[in-house]
Amino acid sequence: MSQRHRSSDVPMLPKQEVRAHAHSERHRIHVELNHVAHQVSAGLDPEDLHEPGAAWKPDHRHDADVARTKLAKQSRGMRHWKTKMWKRRTNLRRARVDAARQIAEA
Repeated sequence: MSQRHRSSDVPMLPKQEVRAHAHSERHRIHVELNHVAHQVSAGLDPEDLHEPGAAWKPDHRHDADVARTKLAKQSRGMRHWKTKMWKRRTNLRRARVDAARQIAEA
């Protein structure tokens, strides 16, 4: 379970390095936005400001290409909540709750 999101072709960075990188990205974004806020509060018209745009945002961890390939590999026909096992468990849970209600009312 702990190896779920790891792949053999990309070596994992040490946790401290990953956290330091994330911290520096958050700081960079905060400084950029703070700079824009100071310019607006100084009286500059918001339309005249240079908007940071999409380039200042960090990349998301979610990779769309990986998601597409996983969806293509996955069989879309059967969902887990449509299986008999799932329905049986749901019915057992409902029956247990109903029995507890009946005991509480009595």
